[in-house]
Amino acid sequence: MSMAGNLRKVTGLGRVGGLRKVARLAGRRPRVDLSHPARSPLGSSVVNCVMYQDGVRVPQCTDLVDAVRMVRKTGEGFVWLGLHEPTDREFAGIAELFDLHPLAVEDAVEAHQRPKLEHYGDTLFAVFKTVCYVEHDELTATSEVVNTGEIMVFVGEDFVITVRHGRHGSLGPLREELEAHLYQLSKGPAAVLHAIADHVVDDYLNVTDAVQADIDQVETEVFSENGARLDPGRIYQMKRELLELKRAVVPLGRPVEDLATRPIRVVAPEIQAYFRDVLDHLIRAKEQIAAFDELLNSILQAHLAQVTVAQNEDMRKITAWAAVIAVPTMVCGVYGMNFDNMPELHWWFGYPLVMVVMVGACLVLYRGFRRNGWL
Repeated sequence: MSMAGNLRKVTGLGRVGGLRKVARLAGRRPRVDLSHPARSPLGSSVVNCVMYQDGVRVPQCTDLVDAVRMVRKTGEGFVWLGLHEPTDREFAGIAELFDLHPLAVEDAVEAHQRPKLEHYGDTLFAVFKTVCYVEHDELTATSEVVNTGEIMVFVGEDFVITVRHGRHGSLGPLREELEAHLYQLSKGPAAVLHAIADHVVDDYLNVTDAVQADIDQVETEVFSENGARLDPGRIYQMKRELLELKRAVVPLGRPVEDLATRPIRVVAPEIQAYFRDVLDHLIRAKEQIAAFDELLNSILQAHLAQVTVAQNEDMRKITAWAAVIAVPTMVCGVYGMNFDNMPELHWWFGYPLVMVVMVGACLVLYRGFRRNGWL
């Protein structure tokens, strides 16, 4: 079987059987949840395959091989292929068709990569970490606050391949938004790369805003009246979730800076101006995360100080009561000794006098400790 036929068989983009159905789906373009491959309208790991000319979607071109052949024959337009968690077998034909580097293909299939930007000949390979905020009724020591995924993007002169990992970060709404702005989409694959980078970084800002609300809640509870009794596990959990967010955001700084400043063949200078705006947003997100980290450190230190103060208060109260109880204990211990020749041992007023002395001494000690704030 030829490479083109094998590719059609693997990705489910062939003309036999389901092509008319795919064309009808492409024509209607229903709004579906593309967050999981089982819900892909094209089946397998393929979320969508679209050809664009002058920023306009070409609905009749639903076959990947034919779309690539047409683009390269006319020298106009580009193909955008979207995948969700493809396997090695599913990606093999695509990698051969677009002449993708094996190392980049391995990274795209295996996932769990750091954000980066790599050049393989005329192909640009970018990795973005996607994040989403996990809604929760109450923040606990085990609450998941931030969930991460990945988007890998291959960008060439006439194609864009997006490989998404994770159950969030669907690019369907982004594709529709781009198609509503024909001028931007007509600038080619680099415009799609910018839109994805901008979408990912905007999600960073949205997540940091939501995380700030959780941190404000923890801060309020720490400095409340019963702040010393707050579970410190909640603070550590916030720091762990913030660390996950930091791992997604901070390493992306260098790749976005390269896209904004360094000359890259597949990124036109006019697109680089848009990447500078993305870089500004990314710097803002990094600064917010750094501020959150410092704030959580301060909150944790304040909580530990409150716990120490509360423990000292408890120890002072225990010590004060021990001193009050020591007086009658001492007196009772002295007069509990079995000696015949003890002062006032047989005096009729001896017992009442001893009781008055013990109560009086206890009251004096109690008032002294109370005045000094120990009780």
